[in-house]
Amino acid sequence: MRESRPLKVAFVASEVYPYAKTGGLADVSGSLPAELSSLGNEVKVFMPKYNTFGELEHGLKYRWDIGEIPVRVAGRVVPVHVHTAMLPNNNPGEESNVEVYFVDCPQYFHRFRLYTNDADEDERFILFMKGVIEILQRLQWAPDIIHCNDWQTALIPLLLKDNYGWDRLFHNTATVFTIHNIAYQGRFPKSSFAKAEIREEYYLHGGIGEYQGGVNFLKTAIYTANVINTVSENYARELLTPEYGEGMHEYLSHRINDFYGILNGVDYNVWNPETDKYIPHNYSIDSLDDKKKNKEYLLEHFNLPADDKPLIGMISRMVDQKGFDIMAYVINDLMNLDVRWIVLGSGEKKYEDMFYYLAGKYRDRIAVYIGYNNELAHLIEAGADIFLMPSKFEPCGLNQIYSMKYGTVPVVRKTGGLADTVLDWNEYLAQGKETGTGYSFRDYNGHALLHSVQRAIHDYYLKDVWRKIQINGMNKDYSWRRSAEKYIELYKKALKNNSNV
Repeated sequence: MRESRPLKVAFVASEVYPYAKTGGLADVSGSLPAELSSLGNEVKVFMPKYNTFGELEHGLKYRWDIGEIPVRVAGRVVPVHVHTAMLPNNNPGEESNVEVYFVDCPQYFHRFRLYTNDADEDERFILFMKGVIEILQRLQWAPDIIHCNDWQTALIPLLLKDNYGWDRLFHNTATVFTIHNIAYQGRFPKSSFAKAEIREEYYLHGGIGEYQGGVNFLKTAIYTANVINTVSENYARELLTPEYGEGMHEYLSHRINDFYGILNGVDYNVWNPETDKYIPHNYSIDSLDDKKKNKEYLLEHFNLPADDKPLIGMISRMVDQKGFDIMAYVINDLMNLDVRWIVLGSGEKKYEDMFYYLAGKYRDRIAVYIGYNNELAHLIEAGADIFLMPSKFEPCGLNQIYSMKYGTVPVVRKTGGLADTVLDWNEYLAQGKETGTGYSFRDYNGHALLHSVQRAIHDYYLKDVWRKIQINGMNKDYSWRRSAEKYIELYKKALKNNSNV
């Protein structure tokens, strides 16, 4: 039976770690394909060749055997070239068996940033999507699955049916579309579909791509992919509601039988206190007391008093989505708590300015680093006692998972992937279960946030309780292997759906 054999998977994404990253999509694209390959599947990854990373650094090679590919976009022919490299394995220093194909078109991708507000943003990714299909044709490699991710790849299912429907190479190819953040949809004028040479019936008079007088790439994928999923089970449920669906909830409801949630995995080769190269003192469940040494190092690094008061860490974009609006509402109450704070991040100027002000006013309570610092992120995860993540919405979230692995107890809002991963200690204790891994609140307001932080501080001083919560979190397994196995089952459902078309 077809589904029992290894699958050929073309994994298409606009960003892939370690080549290009703005968010969690890159982490997924850099880890999931390697895990799928380790399970015996043949996987190829496709991404644009930006000028934001070095060719020599990552071992890119020009594919002379493929040569120049003419791709039609916006009524003209644009030349595309191809480079390849081997994706690093989830084990540091090793290569996977996954080849990465870089779609090279300087005209569109040499802009020193991945995403732009330029007038031709639609053309950039139309060219990318068509370029991927053209490369597959020249390789004569017929994937069982083309796995598309977010709006930058969302037209591929329709392009296969419309522009490339004549090619028998893709006759048995099924498509999977993953929504990483539904707030980004690829909304453009109707002319965008004409640029892709997609027939008018798909974007006029309520066609599958039409949305509010223009076209919506993400909506198009919802209607044309064989299977749709998002990055946590709870976020999948939320996207079916007007509050979280960003206008797409009705369309997703039409595909409810083909819509799933699969929680992202994390790379424990990178985020593991036993082996983390960025922290001064490695530790495990069996040597959890050594975590305190990292706390002492972190406090000393920021000239904060070295005492046993709870240390709360935050690593985040400073924007409303991440809960900084409700945090600002109760910021004076939070600063009056008898705790220390270390905050790492950047974002809206009003929040950066707020933390600059707090760091100046409360020099013995809070230290702030505005910007991105990977080493410091690891130090905070290892040294903090509590990790605060009060997001308004969070498709999956990774830092709460990292925190649990490091014995750093998360305080989160009960939404999206945060609700799937963090079990509230008091909630489960009321049911007679000592299985909680952190603290959560449902109502999106500052007082609910403050109350949950206060609950965590209270239990911090109950050492046996706190140790139990830490160990519960450290024992959780959110590895990519579990997620990859679920994606393989999803691919099989897509193949079954495709055979029924």
